[in-house]
Amino acid sequence: MLSLMVLFKIFRVGSQYSTLKKLPTHQFLSEILRNKGKVLSSLFTHKDASTSNESDSMIPLLGELPSAMKHQYGRFGSRKVHILLVIGSASDVELLTPGLTVQHWQEDAGTVLVWGGELSAVLDSHWMSELRNFRRRPFDGVVWVTSALCHASVLGQRDGKTALTSDMMDRVAQAFSSRNEILRWRLPLFVWALCKSEAETVERSYQSVGCILPVGCKSDELRSQLSTLIPDLIEKGTWRVSQNTTQQFLLQLADRLSQRLDTVAAPLDTLLNPYRPTPLAGVIFSPASVEAKRTIKHRWGKDSRWDFLLSSLSSLPAGLAAKKMGFSWQRATALLLAAVMMLWGAGLIVSFIANRALVSEGASLSELAANTRKSTQSRLQALLDLQQLTETLQYRQQHGTPWYTRFGMNQNDSLLSALWPQYANSALPLIRDAAARELQEKLHALTALPPDSPQRSALIKPTYNQLRLYLMLARPDKMDAAWFTPELLKTWSRLEGVKNGFWQGSGADLIKYYATALPHHPQWALLADNDLVNDVRSILVRQIGVRNGEASLYQKMLSQVSHQYADLRLQDMVGDTDASRLFSTGEVVPGMFTRQAWEGAVKSAIEKVANERREEVDWVLSDNKDTVTAALSPEALKDRLTARYFSDFSGSWLEFLNSLRWQDAATLSDAVDQLSLMADVRQSPLVALMNTLSVQGRTGQTGERLSDSLVKSAQNLFNSSHQPAIDQGKGMHGPLDPSFGPLLALLDGTAGGQGDTSLSLQTFLTRVTQVRLKLQQVINASDPQAMTQTLAQTVFQGKAIDLTETRDYGSLVAASLGQEWSGFGSTLFVRPMEQAWQQVLTPAAESLNTQWQSAIVNDWNSAFGGRYPLKSSSSEISLPLLAQYLNGDSGRISRFLQTRLNGVLHKEGSHWVPDAINAQGLEFNPAFIRAVDTLSHISDVVFTTGPAGLSFEIRPGTAEGVMQTNLIIDNQKLVYVNQMPVWKRFTWPADTEAPGASLSWISTQAGTRQLADIPGAWGWIRLLDTAAIAPYQGLNSSWQLTWKAKDGHSLNYVLRTEVGEGPLALLKLRNFVLPTTIFVTSGSAAMVPDVTAAADLN
Repeated sequence: MLSLMVLFKIFRVGSQYSTLKKLPTHQFLSEILRNKGKVLSSLFTHKDASTSNESDSMIPLLGELPSAMKHQYGRFGSRKVHILLVIGSASDVELLTPGLTVQHWQEDAGTVLVWGGELSAVLDSHWMSELRNFRRRPFDGVVWVTSALCHASVLGQRDGKTALTSDMMDRVAQAFSSRNEILRWRLPLFVWALCKSEAETVERSYQSVGCILPVGCKSDELRSQLSTLIPDLIEKGTWRVSQNTTQQFLLQLADRLSQRLDTVAAPLDTLLNPYRPTPLAGVIFSPASVEAKRTIKHRWGKDSRWDFLLSSLSSLPAGLAAKKMGFSWQRATALLLAAVMMLWGAGLIVSFIANRALVSEGASLSELAANTRKSTQSRLQALLDLQQLTETLQYRQQHGTPWYTRFGMNQNDSLLSALWPQYANSALPLIRDAAARELQEKLHALTALPPDSPQRSALIKPTYNQLRLYLMLARPDKMDAAWFTPELLKTWSRLEGVKNGFWQGSGADLIKYYATALPHHPQWALLADNDLVNDVRSILVRQIGVRNGEASLYQKMLSQVSHQYADLRLQDMVGDTDASRLFSTGEVVPGMFTRQAWEGAVKSAIEKVANERREEVDWVLSDNKDTVTAALSPEALKDRLTARYFSDFSGSWLEFLNSLRWQDAATLSDAVDQLSLMADVRQSPLVALMNTLSVQGRTGQTGERLSDSLVKSAQNLFNSSHQPAIDQGKGMHGPLDPSFGPLLALLDGTAGGQGDTSLSLQTFLTRVTQVRLKLQQVINASDPQAMTQTLAQTVFQGKAIDLTETRDYGSLVAASLGQEWSGFGSTLFVRPMEQAWQQVLTPAAESLNTQWQSAIVNDWNSAFGGRYPLKSSSSEISLPLLAQYLNGDSGRISRFLQTRLNGVLHKEGSHWVPDAINAQGLEFNPAFIRAVDTLSHISDVVFTTGPAGLSFEIRPGTAEGVMQTNLIIDNQKLVYVNQMPVWKRFTWPADTEAPGASLSWISTQAGTRQLADIPGAWGWIRLLDTAAIAPYQGLNSSWQLTWKAKDGHSLNYVLRTEVGEGPLALLKLRNFVLPTTIFVTSGSAAMVPDVTAAADLN
């Protein structure tokens, strides 16, 4: 146990061999090491401090190597030299390369051996770093010289002992890994097994035996590789023994590999781990030594044993060759440069092909466009393709050419320069000259007309445009491609030799491109006919006088300032207030129609246009502007442009404000919340909007002096607590007064008159506050519905309340703004109160519907339901009871309407009409209005005195085949025997105990026959119901009554009434149904049959 503790202490502290001597168990441990074998003690013997000194002494010796290599092989000769790092115990290395452990490096025949020290020694990272800096790839391989694989002193001894254990090989592998990490290279490892033979003297020509392992070699493959050596070893060994019986190495090695292969392969299995940074590249066997030591320092007596290893270095597979560990900047840079060169080469080819294609295309198109043997359409098509090519080149010139054309072969600019003359050669005759000929013909047509010809006036406008087109061709600096293209196409609508479809589709592109390019190529200008131009100018000046061009100047001025100011939205106008709770709109006010735009840009732009560009078309009518525009002063043009601007200014604002829509309130509480926000001058979006309109509506105003403004500012400063919520400026006049004047008057409190009759926004908001407080009391009441009904009943009874008064005031305010502001006024001043009023009326309307049903409809149906004339039944309605309902003054229906709906429904003649103001927000049932109108009409005709009573006259008429007719109405008789007809007066209903009506006749072929005999108070009405009724021509208030007898004869009478239709009015009660609702509360009208129309008299 003590021995194990001592061993653990030695390995943990990493002390040198001198430490071991101080321990009391040194002799015991030494005995253990000796018993384990000489190979083990020689391989892992610890060194003392002198090892570090030895390593330090190696650095200056290695410093001689670069100069020696340079002297021997030249400046770059070290790249052609194989440098091997030899590692192993000093005794083993001396057996292979005598003197290397002392001299530290040796060279011979292009191979340099560098002593790497013993594996058991402490690794000196500084020394290894010096080795790494020797050249880019410090070593071509690592040679581990060991005699442990042939540990027996004589190869043929079969002692069965293993010299290298797994732990020892793990340390060996770790030692190689540490060296590779410091060198930063993964070097191929060659295991050189030295086999000592005391009975054999090795010659210099004696070659080593070994095998190169494949990449990723496994244990089985290692054993297979070693086994493949056996036949060759036997063959060559036999030959050697036949020559010299002492040279038994090959046969002994063959015997060892065949009999005890695991003693060689098993220790090497540890080095076959695929995760080791040092790959095992090969295994070499050779005798121990030859007398190869040289007397010259650093010279190495290379023998044939090295041939196998050196020849294998150049043929190692990629997986075993020396490779730099980690990321290699040199390799990455080389790969990057190679990739860049390949890409650049490919780019050169692609660029050449692309530019070559452009050059070929330009040449072919230029040739085709200039070929006069081709048709005009073919040349124009080629010209169109050519201009598209030049457009592409121009775009690339401005924005950069595609990447695939930039690899040193870019011909964009030079090709564009070469194509312009080719384009001009074709475009000038095909476009410019052809257009000039067409325009000249039109201009000559005007000059050829007589001075007094009426056609001249009709041709003034088109001729002016044609002259302008012609002059633009001659004066490139005046060319306006956007105007030139469509105007020329209007004049030049057809081209000889070209199909209409092609010209209409491609002509605009051809003309526009030429017009756009002309200002940049003034040499393309047309040589104009000055005589023709002067003649046309003279005619135009006489006909149209001075042309001011206000429209184009105005539009151009607006286009200059339109992008300088953002559009004004509703949220921008109300500031921090929440307008979405009250009103909204999706429209915007263009930014150029704001006060900021006017003061910041538009005003100065108009002044600039008026002073510097009096007219845009002056140059058309004369080369000397003064001769044409002397009558046009800058002030006059400025006034016209200003008036035009403010007209559009007010139009934009009116369009925006009239698009506002009030947000619907679902409940009375929501309506009250809206009114609260609306009347709060600090948080009201309405007030904020009005302040914005007050500012915008005063745009361009003048009249307030600077001193007045300063005094007003001082007053506001010292009386800030009394400042009104809405800033109202006075004494100002501006161009927006015609449009914004009514609104500004409302803000100033002067709208609608003077004194107490004036209207103001502040008064309106005060009234809204009163209404809000009243409605708040309703909501907070113990029975809100009852209180709401009480308010509505007050209005229904014709009495005014705060709500209706404020509603009327809002309507008056909206009306005072004028028709232009109708949408705005209705939304902000009418709709809020209407909505609140509707919320109050809705429950009251439902209550009135219920009262109407209980007080009138239910009793009506109970008394008259299923009776004639409401239904075709033998039962009849009682006329006295019907009078109680229909009497105009004291009837139940009339009394109900006058007491319950007096404020919202009034009678005009015999018609009931909803009140235009108080009924706002209420929707009357149309069937109800028609029903009460019908009953009112019947009341005025039949029940004028209270009970039912009618007086009318009847005159009999003759009929073919009828000798006598007898008509009896309530015992009142009319007998007609074909004498002179006279009027007979009747009263209905008559005072008789036998009411009813009958009709009989006597024909020329038969006796008395009965047409009808109908008893009852309604007998006369029933008899009328069977007659054919038509207005009687020639007499007012008269109707022709015709009954058709069974034998086909007609019984004719004429009815003349005193009031209206007389008894015919009662026919309107046929199938009459009294509606159950007065108001529509469910969103749809009550669906009841319309049975209130007059009876079909035809």
